[in-house]
Amino acid sequence: MATDVKPRLKITYATLRNDNDELHAQFEQGLEKVRAQLLGGYHRNFVGGAERDGGGTFEKHSPIDQAVMGTFAKGTRQDVRDAIAAARKAFPEWGRRPWQERVAILRRVADVISQRQMEFSALLAMEVGKNRLEALGDVEETADLIRWSCDMVERNDGFDHPMGNLGDETVHTRSVLKPYGVWAVISPFNFPFALSGGPAGGALAAGNTVVYKPSSDAPISGQCLLQAMRDGGIPDGVFNLVMGPGEDVGAELQENDGVDGIIFTGSFEVGWHLYKNFARRFPKPVIVEMGGKNPAIISSKADLDEAAEGIMRSAFGFSGQKCSANSRVYVERPVLGDLTRRLVEKTEAISIGDPVDRANWLGPVINKRAVDRYDQAVSEARRDGRVLIGGEHVTENGLESGFFVAPTVVGDLPADHRLFQDELFIPFTVIAAVDSVDEAFRLSNDHYLGLTAGFYSEDKAECDRFLDQIEAGVVYVNRRAGATTGAWPGIQPFGGWKGSTATGKAGGGFYYVQQFMREQSQTVVD
Repeated sequence: MATDVKPRLKITYATLRNDNDELHAQFEQGLEKVRAQLLGGYHRNFVGGAERDGGGTFEKHSPIDQAVMGTFAKGTRQDVRDAIAAARKAFPEWGRRPWQERVAILRRVADVISQRQMEFSALLAMEVGKNRLEALGDVEETADLIRWSCDMVERNDGFDHPMGNLGDETVHTRSVLKPYGVWAVISPFNFPFALSGGPAGGALAAGNTVVYKPSSDAPISGQCLLQAMRDGGIPDGVFNLVMGPGEDVGAELQENDGVDGIIFTGSFEVGWHLYKNFARRFPKPVIVEMGGKNPAIISSKADLDEAAEGIMRSAFGFSGQKCSANSRVYVERPVLGDLTRRLVEKTEAISIGDPVDRANWLGPVINKRAVDRYDQAVSEARRDGRVLIGGEHVTENGLESGFFVAPTVVGDLPADHRLFQDELFIPFTVIAAVDSVDEAFRLSNDHYLGLTAGFYSEDKAECDRFLDQIEAGVVYVNRRAGATTGAWPGIQPFGGWKGSTATGKAGGGFYYVQQFMREQSQTVVD
């Protein structure tokens, strides 16, 4: 007997809407479940198919209210060495496994993530302070990143392609991409699911094994990803998790010769050091994604309401803690006043509070270090320019125990000011007037980072010049949903130029998974 199965709601950053009652009802169910069953527990590392303790423990406190979310085993260098050994032991069987079988397992992992998206998203929201929609997007993006890597392997027939010959029919040559071996995956707090599962999924789909270090600000998300990997059928030793500080766990992953490749997402300073120091005896693959100081450019021919909406969403979504956040804005002088007024009005309307609650769009920053960085930036802005809105801690309505700060717009700073140059990772954006879009293009490109950029104009020739001249890996034109943010796997490949990356290959794009493989030319004569 046939039954009607209601299709699962497709979630992306660009399509999520806060007025979807069904979505929120499902989230509430997931929230109730995790609060009753998963909060406050003890979580261990996972090496070679077995859980293990570490050299002590650490607690994770929510940035919302400082509540203890769980206690976690603190990994040691020896734990990392054992994880690398387990991954090396598991590699031959996993790497030689037919790609069709690896893809089938990883697609099951992706399905587990999608099936548990409400529970995982509720935990993520509490753990790092994302609002409901951002948290749901993070989790589902992870599943789609894994699916995309699987699709790329499948479309390319496992990256095994016949080559030509010079007329001798007895000579047969193939180009085959093969996995390296053991990859280290070091993830950040800001997309603790997507920037863990995406890289790990790419490495695994290519046939590598993984040792994974989650951010110590987001260890619960790491545990959820581990759960999905195990329940999806990843064999023992293929995916290992070691939690703990960078000076122990991260340093061992960087220094251990048993690691064949490493992928890191985080600050330019840490990523650049890793890039220069990972390979010691011979070159090894290093994928580092290192942030951005992302501009939005507003032409006098722009739809100013559309531009103000896009800036607000990208500057302040997740409290500006995205590598793609819109942290600087260049506006043609004739429309500066109108654009600024609209942006201030939209910023003033932002609802700030516990991001787990449906009513709130903006939550806290991740920790005290971020608050201190905010205070320093505000102090400089007041000294050298003008704070148009924000610049304060938010403590009313019971928020005094969390890390809540007001979204801030600053004007009247010199274009070469530090606040136009340094990536801050806080809800803070600066605006400058320019005399032409060409001046804005020059100022935008005059930076060592080049991750994302946005442009607003109803003049097609101006838009074409922007696309031709801008030095960034992900660019948007006239996008109300976000001036510089909101990429999705298979829709907008996400990766940077210049100091934002080491490879120029974008996640969720056509050339990503190949980075985890190396080419072998095979010539066989009959």
